[in-house]
Amino acid sequence: MEIQPGPLLQQLNSPDDLKKISREQLHQVCDELRQYIIDIVSVHGGHFGASLGVVELSVALHYIYNTPYDQLVWDVGHQAYGHKILTGRRDNFHTNRKYKGLSGFPKRSESEFDTFGVGHSSTSISAALGMAMASKYKGEPDRKVVAVIGDGSMTAGMAFEGMNHAGVADSDVLIILNDNCMSIDPNVGALKEYLTDISTSPTYNKVRDEVWNILGKLPVGKSFSREVASKLEHAMKGMVSKSSNLFEALKLRYFGPIDGHNITKLVDTLKDLREIPGPKLLHIVTVKGKGYALAEKDQTKWHAPGLFDKVTGEIFKKTIDAPQPPKYQDVFGHTIIELAEKNEKVMGVTPAMPSGSSLKFMMDKMPHRAFDVGICEQHAVTLSAGMATQGLRVFCNIYSSFMQRAFDQVVHDVAIQKLPVVFCLDRAGLVGEDGPTHHGAYDIAYMRCIPYLVVSAPMNEQELRNLMYTAQLEKNQHPFVIRYPRGEGVMPEWRTPLEEIEIGKGRKIKDGQELAILSFGHPGNFATTAIRELRTEGIDPAHYDLRFVKPLDEELLHEVFSKYNKIITVEDGTIVGGFGSAILEFMAKYNYQAKVTMLGIPDRIVEHGTLKELHRECGYDAKAIADTARVMMKDSVLVSQIAG
Repeated sequence: MEIQPGPLLQQLNSPDDLKKISREQLHQVCDELRQYIIDIVSVHGGHFGASLGVVELSVALHYIYNTPYDQLVWDVGHQAYGHKILTGRRDNFHTNRKYKGLSGFPKRSESEFDTFGVGHSSTSISAALGMAMASKYKGEPDRKVVAVIGDGSMTAGMAFEGMNHAGVADSDVLIILNDNCMSIDPNVGALKEYLTDISTSPTYNKVRDEVWNILGKLPVGKSFSREVASKLEHAMKGMVSKSSNLFEALKLRYFGPIDGHNITKLVDTLKDLREIPGPKLLHIVTVKGKGYALAEKDQTKWHAPGLFDKVTGEIFKKTIDAPQPPKYQDVFGHTIIELAEKNEKVMGVTPAMPSGSSLKFMMDKMPHRAFDVGICEQHAVTLSAGMATQGLRVFCNIYSSFMQRAFDQVVHDVAIQKLPVVFCLDRAGLVGEDGPTHHGAYDIAYMRCIPYLVVSAPMNEQELRNLMYTAQLEKNQHPFVIRYPRGEGVMPEWRTPLEEIEIGKGRKIKDGQELAILSFGHPGNFATTAIRELRTEGIDPAHYDLRFVKPLDEELLHEVFSKYNKIITVEDGTIVGGFGSAILEFMAKYNYQAKVTMLGIPDRIVEHGTLKELHRECGYDAKAIADTARVMMKDSVLVSQIAG
């Protein structure tokens, strides 16, 4: 299905083309761009609401600024679809987030207009400041740098670190605060309240407008200088709104708030700000999902809705004839409630992902025991550690790739103090269309090197439930990691009785001959499928589900290396320093001799695609496991044939 852009948008192949459009036509450009995003995403999928909310801003930025010479940095990048369409990628935008297609985020290797690769929150201000400082050093006073950051990303400490430095760095950088009261879920915390105060205070906005109207009528001369005017405005700000002083306390010149959907006002404001040197912050107020009523009404649901009927708003679901296994995240969400009902010490913490992690179930039912702390992974970990010092059993649920931000806190605040915090790493392994910034490839390697940690992974929903049950038992006095993938499990009937699993104990799924497959986590199901196929060919591998990479089940591994001289390890993590490496370390420690092939995420950056496509590309899906087994058993088969 070919989707045609509107007549004006069809003419725009670059920002240079946009600049040829009259100001009066910009409204039409915005309407056509918004409709094109709706048309494309409804048919091809992707993130939705965020880009609709910044259509006018995207147009205004490329209209006023000399991109790509002027540098635009988009925080996270969910909102950059309009930017991509306006910068030469309109005709292949339908490949967005598809295998070998455009990235769902700005990406330096994709376009010169993508000045900085993003995906995680709160990096834009620091990156933009670095660019501005570099431009000053290189003698490029005409080069402008703009960071666009949402109010959700502002809650992260890194954003404040960037602003704190920007205020004193004497560099020409503009920070645009896109204030829509949302990240993926509604924003939380004091910052949200303060921004709301600025944007909704009738006193502040009325007085501010009146001040500028008066100033506009007064002569600027010896008796009334621009400096005096500026001081008067600052004084008026301080009088009517304490909140407005936060950014200016960081020595950022504050402008706003203004309507982020008024293209004329945006163009005029950006044109003025472009001529004002030094660090500045423009506060714009927008609506996530603007222009599509359903997305405006339910912004969380329409963050990334999948395919939908743009007319009726019906989100297409798979036709299901039989009971389906649940998503691992939902198993977590329901199981933690079960545990909390039996154990009053159980608490839940997540950094801005209550819906994505399904902790929202507990937040709705037990709001005094489950907390969304905003985009603050470091804080989430240390907050959990603080609770643990008081005897509470905290399940800290963080996406694997986001946990990378809190590595120091895991070491410094949890492991060194041996606090029994339970880290549930959702989206572990490859995540699909979100690509390299979101792949949870490294947690096995970076967690298993930390002393005192227990590092585990369930092969199915039952094991996830049992690992969660085990982790919260009073007898467990260690930090406990449970990693599990994005998407569905394998057990439609998943509400099994909760049972303790002995820490460090794996399980033998089946005996075999000559060859053993050792799996860690969900890819064990790929191994099961491969074994079924191999047995029809006369190859009969053993299969062991290790469940723990730290501590390893050494008793089980002694059995494996005593019986089998051909070993395949399978994991949904980097093979460098991962589960397979742990097996090799064991083999070297006890001087075993065996041929070992490690399957997992290779030592390179893996791009985006569906999970099936990426598992195949990385060589650890069922077919790859079976093919590896065939190669390893080839010599044995030949010997058998000769003997026969």
